[in-house]
Amino acid sequence: MGVSAGANVGERLMAVGARHYGDIRGQAVDWLGRVEIDETRIDDRPTTFSGGMQQRLQIARNLVTGPRLIFMDEPTGGLDVSVQARLLDLLRGLVRDLGLSVIIVTHDLAVVRLLADRLMVMKSGHVVEAGLTDQVLDDPQHAYTQLLVSSVLQV
Repeated sequence: MGVSAGANVGERLMAVGARHYGDIRGQAVDWLGRVEIDETRIDDRPTTFSGGMQQRLQIARNLVTGPRLIFMDEPTGGLDVSVQARLLDLLRGLVRDLGLSVIIVTHDLAVVRLLADRLMVMKSGHVVEAGLTDQVLDDPQHAYTQLLVSSVLQV
């Protein structure tokens, strides 16, 4: 958080060998645009960004090097509902467009239903149920999964 938005993205490129300032800045501008951050904010520090913008910046930072698999832990945690919706739409589009595989850790079943093709339900560090997301959520077999799904429906 101590460097600019562009430097956050650029650091990842430098870590994989990029050295030309113009190319690094150009890719940073491109990735900021892909995550819906205006390029005029490239020299701003992330501490001046909203929580949703900070989250999108971290997504750009992690995707700039072209990974095939990414891991996200509570990607919408701490964000208000409208910001969550925009971020989830962005993530869905990036996953589709880039052909990414994503592992998401979350307690939010709405996020799971929107983003996940397959689901594993864990309790105390052990998988208690796994399968296609719709099947698991629409017809949970394990008592713990049933409890999770019913607690969301009753809220």
